[in-house]
Amino acid sequence: MIIDDQLNWYEPPVQDILEKFGVDPTRGLSPQRVLKLQQSGGKNVLDEAPRENAIQRTLRHLLDVSIIILLFAAALSLFMAFQGGKTFFEPIVILSVVILNLGLAVTQEGRAERALEALEKMASPTCTVLRDGVRLSVDTAELVPGDIIVLETGDIVPADARLIETSSLFADESALTGESEPVEKNVSAELEGTVLAGDQLNMVFFGTVITAGNGLAVVVATGMDTQMGHIAQFLKTGKRAKTPLQKRLDGLGRLISWVAIVSAFFLFALGLGRGMQVSDMLMVAIALAVAAVPEMLALIVTLTLTTSVQRMTKKHALIRKLPAVEALGNASVICSDKTGTLTMNRMALTQLWLVGGDIFSATEPFTREQEQLLIDFARASNATSKIDEYGEKRYLGDATEVGIIRLLDEKGLSELARDNDEYRRVAEIPFSSERKKMSVIFEDLKEGGYLILTKGAMEWLPIADEYADELEAARMIHDEFARRALRVLGLAGKRFDVLPDESDLEELESDLELYGLAGFIDPPRPEAAFAIEEAKRAGIRTVMITGDHAVTAKAIAEELGILEEGQSVLTGAQLADVSDRELIDKVRNYSVYARVSPEDKLRIVNAWQENDAVVAMTGDGVNDAPALKMADIGIAMGITGTEVAKGASDMILTDDNFATIVAAIKEGRNVYSIVRKTIYFLLVCNLSEVAIMLFGQIAGWGIVMSPIMLLLINIIGDGIPGLRLANEVPKPDLMERRPVKKDASFFGDGLFKHMARQIIFCTLA
Repeated sequence: MIIDDQLNWYEPPVQDILEKFGVDPTRGLSPQRVLKLQQSGGKNVLDEAPRENAIQRTLRHLLDVSIIILLFAAALSLFMAFQGGKTFFEPIVILSVVILNLGLAVTQEGRAERALEALEKMASPTCTVLRDGVRLSVDTAELVPGDIIVLETGDIVPADARLIETSSLFADESALTGESEPVEKNVSAELEGTVLAGDQLNMVFFGTVITAGNGLAVVVATGMDTQMGHIAQFLKTGKRAKTPLQKRLDGLGRLISWVAIVSAFFLFALGLGRGMQVSDMLMVAIALAVAAVPEMLALIVTLTLTTSVQRMTKKHALIRKLPAVEALGNASVICSDKTGTLTMNRMALTQLWLVGGDIFSATEPFTREQEQLLIDFARASNATSKIDEYGEKRYLGDATEVGIIRLLDEKGLSELARDNDEYRRVAEIPFSSERKKMSVIFEDLKEGGYLILTKGAMEWLPIADEYADELEAARMIHDEFARRALRVLGLAGKRFDVLPDESDLEELESDLELYGLAGFIDPPRPEAAFAIEEAKRAGIRTVMITGDHAVTAKAIAEELGILEEGQSVLTGAQLADVSDRELIDKVRNYSVYARVSPEDKLRIVNAWQENDAVVAMTGDGVNDAPALKMADIGIAMGITGTEVAKGASDMILTDDNFATIVAAIKEGRNVYSIVRKTIYFLLVCNLSEVAIMLFGQIAGWGIVMSPIMLLLINIIGDGIPGLRLANEVPKPDLMERRPVKKDASFFGDGLFKHMARQIIFCTLA
């Protein structure tokens, strides 16, 4: 079979892949072959994105319209000073104002993005590889396609690889796919067509973690060709759009420049018609430029943002980029990841069923029989808990088993589940992907004999024929749990008299009695539903975007109030059949997206933005990073979030609390309110000065006020009182208002007419 380089690596038989790379899985590549491949294909590293240095940031801010106008005024003033008859005081003062504004803009931008650096740090520094029949520990950067890598519990996968052999291998792929539960890998899985990364059971991926078992794999992609590399490419090439505040301030700057240009042109024409000197007219142009520009606006906006950032930090919201504060305040859509953001990112045992009884909740008081069922589930598990150096209890083991042990602790039954005077663990039949179950054997020290407890998928439990009625009832309960999007485990067992040889232990897994079922789910955060409802009252739509299964996502969305009547769930496979144009037209119909890829998240964010929505995107995994960067504001989780997500974000939630977003939105809305008041206050003052200058020239009074006088008025008379606005606290009704539209003007809602009246009154006064 001929394998194309662009083929999906999960499709062909693994033997064909080994033949393509010309590698023997028992010996691996030779050092000479590795060196040759490194020379042609490069090393197993991610490309770095170009960083903007301080000089580049300064040059970018020099293009601000208000800075350009002041620089032009300073240049004219300096020219006139060199011509004689004028002092250098005016250009020095104007340049000082420019330097002050420029310095604030550059220094307040915060840290440079480190998303790609964080991606590189995710790789394990070394890995075990087979070279010339010898196992070596090598730097992950030295890996090449065709290398045979050895995977063991705790390893970070160093490259994308096709599995050759495994033994109970599980991988935590949550950072890549968004799924909270480790994925069981299967060498014999036969896949074809388009299969998302989360369903590629015969593959392992760069940056994911081996949580259990071991295996052997052949590297098929390194560096930028890996799944993580594709994400890095999005981060590298993605362009972050300006926030609504930045766009509005840019528009305001253009308006001010046109006012200054038109006024100057008019006065020049008027002055030359009256025979005035060019030098006098230049002085008028300088004065008009100074009068038109609200020099303190940038400072007040910066201080307003900084003050809000400080308040938000106390509320567990860390802002990385100042303009993001106001953008969050105008958010009309929150695209939220499910795992770790809306949910706890841990498997919890929430529902149980005891044979012969009804379903009961884990939160209810247990009867003696129900307690015994939970104890037996715990005895058939290997997860443990311990107290760390900080005095906190930490759970170790499989996520589902941890859910059992955590509930056992909450019920105060831990001691009863341990080896004691009644039962002692003597053997275990481990879980495997073929068996779909595990068994633990105990010696009954009190009554004699032995007890086997078998836990696993219900359809794989060998229940005795005499319990057919119980099994039929269990199937109905299983289906009910499945409708609730619960992962279901069954528990069965039996007593026997003689312990067989170790090689014959599996024979005990037959003719078992069914004890009960347990349902697990990654539960919603308690505060998330309230926060979503509060956001809804504020006119903000919450959309769930997750890599998890559609049934699970739908159940969580309904419980949280995200999915309402008339709204639908769309899977990644269905989304692939929808064109960008169709998605833009229908995006409001969908509140939940399941089993989606990083590329899908970008399409969803873009579709909302094309509908003029201000989009906030929350997430914690590597798979969220491109969308975090593309959104109007990216929000990363501070506790569970990866460094990649944090580096691509504008804001970090230090408590991982979805409700913190709502508090931050309120603060952001206050910023917009303050900026709007500041613009109203300063422009009334400045445009009144322009009107006075124009009237003075028309009336033949000459230069009514010099540039220095205007600067003093603007800074001392207008600017300093305006600074008080930066400390205004949010009004109680801010969250009862609708979000400000992305294309809304500062002068909407009658503000322009009100300003015009005030300018007339101030000019006449």
